[in-house]
Amino acid sequence: MKHFHFFLLPFLFNSCQYFDKQVPSEKELLQKELKSINWNEVDEYPSFVDCNKMESKEERQQCFFQYLTTLIQEKISIDTLSILYPELDTIEVKVTVFPNSKMKFEPQFPKDSVAYDTIKIDSILHARLIDFPKVSPAIKRGIPVKTQFILPVIIKVE
Repeated sequence: MKHFHFFLLPFLFNSCQYFDKQVPSEKELLQKELKSINWNEVDEYPSFVDCNKMESKEERQQCFFQYLTTLIQEKISIDTLSILYPELDTIEVKVTVFPNSKMKFEPQFPKDSVAYDTIKIDSILHARLIDFPKVSPAIKRGIPVKTQFILPVIIKVE
């Protein structure tokens, strides 16, 4: 019986390694999670208060873009932009919505735009595109994030 215990004892110590499970390191888990996140899309798009009433994500996104385009068109339609530059019918505006709900507008001009004064148009847009309603920033995994998009704005509506 004594010999049996000595024979059983090495098996007990060796069997413990079968119960050891490798716990992944914190860095490995973080890298795996970061790779699984789609950084090109947000969970919720920026939104105005009126658009928050929409049911689906796509409807809220569509409402936001339509509302913002309409506001920009209204603000620049009262200006002399269409009189100064009659050949300019559409302008692309890069809109940045920051996590603190601030908005920034930058006109985007083609590289070869010599037909009109880009500095003058830029200053007109910066002067007009102020006092927008409060916007809720985009949300990614529960955190407000900065988003940017280019919006085509029609200057001449005939």
